[in-house]
Amino acid sequence: MDVSVFKSLPDAALDQLFREARTVHGFKPVPVSDELIQRLYELLKWGPTAFNAQPARFVFVRSPEAKARLKPALSAGNQAQTEAAAVTVIVAHDKRFQEHLPTQFPVYDAKPLFDGNPALAQATAFRNSSLQGAYLILAARALGLDAGPQSGFNPQAVNEAFFPDGQVEVNFIVNLGVADHSATHPRGPRLAFDEVAQIV
Repeated sequence: MDVSVFKSLPDAALDQLFREARTVHGFKPVPVSDELIQRLYELLKWGPTAFNAQPARFVFVRSPEAKARLKPALSAGNQAQTEAAAVTVIVAHDKRFQEHLPTQFPVYDAKPLFDGNPALAQATAFRNSSLQGAYLILAARALGLDAGPQSGFNPQAVNEAFFPDGQVEVNFIVNLGVADHSATHPRGPRLAFDEVAQIV
């Protein structure tokens, strides 16, 4: 096989994105600017989603006032690291994402598929916003940020504090900033290929 057709990133980039990247639990007091947040979105938005639906919605919680609104919804173990993070991203999904399909997916009229099937709309919104949240983590790492995703929070409390109209619902939360690795846990093992995968 001619492996030259596969244009792999350099090992240093793969290390930064995957092999040396860690889930971060502590952060240094280094701010993240509006410009960097916008660069982050401009990168992550290119990740693929079903029907190009882009159901994810992102709230970048950075101000002390916004952090104070978020804190009561967090599990006790996540409060200090979230307070220390330069910015905390609420990754959510829009339950009416299909309203944008006429402009974002002009191939054919896919909007009625979701208007008439709430279960399909919910599954599509949740699955694809999860994908977009993963793109956010990789885009953040690509731009030199460290990430600490978390699911230890009260979804109802987050929704009430940030999405009171009910159209948008939280999926998960990601802390971003510059890592303080004194709080980083030892790397956990990973399952081997043969334990989780098969080629058929």
